[in-house]
Amino acid sequence: MKTQQNRFSVDPEIAKTVKGQTILIKVGGNALTDADVKKNIIDQISTLYHHGVQIILIHGGGIEIKRLLDEVSVESEFIGGHRKTDDVSISYIEMALSGGVNKELVSLLQQNGLNAVGISGKDGAIVTASRRTHKVTTDGVEQEVDLGFVGDVAGVDTQLLQVLLNAGYIPVVSPISIGKNGETYNINADMFAGHVAGALNTDHFVALTNIDGLLEDINQPDSIITRLTASKAKNLFGTVIQGGMIPKVESCLIALQNGVHSTHIINGTKQDELLRILLADENRGTTITK
Repeated sequence: MKTQQNRFSVDPEIAKTVKGQTILIKVGGNALTDADVKKNIIDQISTLYHHGVQIILIHGGGIEIKRLLDEVSVESEFIGGHRKTDDVSISYIEMALSGGVNKELVSLLQQNGLNAVGISGKDGAIVTASRRTHKVTTDGVEQEVDLGFVGDVAGVDTQLLQVLLNAGYIPVVSPISIGKNGETYNINADMFAGHVAGALNTDHFVALTNIDGLLEDINQPDSIITRLTASKAKNLFGTVIQGGMIPKVESCLIALQNGVHSTHIINGTKQDELLRILLADENRGTTITK
């Protein structure tokens, strides 16, 4: 694990308030490749579960996708930073996400004594997708570019997730989803998670990343914006909010628009960061509220 911190004390009064709450956690990137980080995240989920919290875990897996595509010598074309996904690529992407990352997380949860079920957006038509097009501007002319089997969220059906949660399971969900004609689509995991959190009206939506939160100045690691409203966040796109932070903040805004009480962007590589915000009421990372 990259960063170690002293263990903290659970606030018993706060612990009482989280019992019965529903929390959606999105994990990806470094947290899925570093064994110590994965273990710490699983340990935190276990602690929350034993405090009576219902948990949905949604994951990405860009590193794993790249590794598998490289292994099978499938070259990817990128358009404006987005991977164009043909019918060959999508089969391997589904294999990496739903077959690889997903089942590994389920196994880790099971090893920790938790009942986990690995599914994707396809199962129970949890998420239906529409084909995404990417707009590019060339010589002042805007054009739409087909990205193939890259999707946007068109609809969410939470019935299966509710059944699993009510039965005491932790759903582990990959963002592979289904189109209206049965096509397979890969949806950005952050956006997928924000929509699902909103549809479930979760109490919290937490995006785990590998930085300490939204930085006012990207060159100043201590310039973390600890709290801001959704309206304030919308005004920061293109300045403070850039690059990989864009889909994370957008996912938080989508969740809030659809009824989630609070959203958080925290450093998932740090020990117990998730518990610190939920069981100790510490200010960690960036919290975005209505």
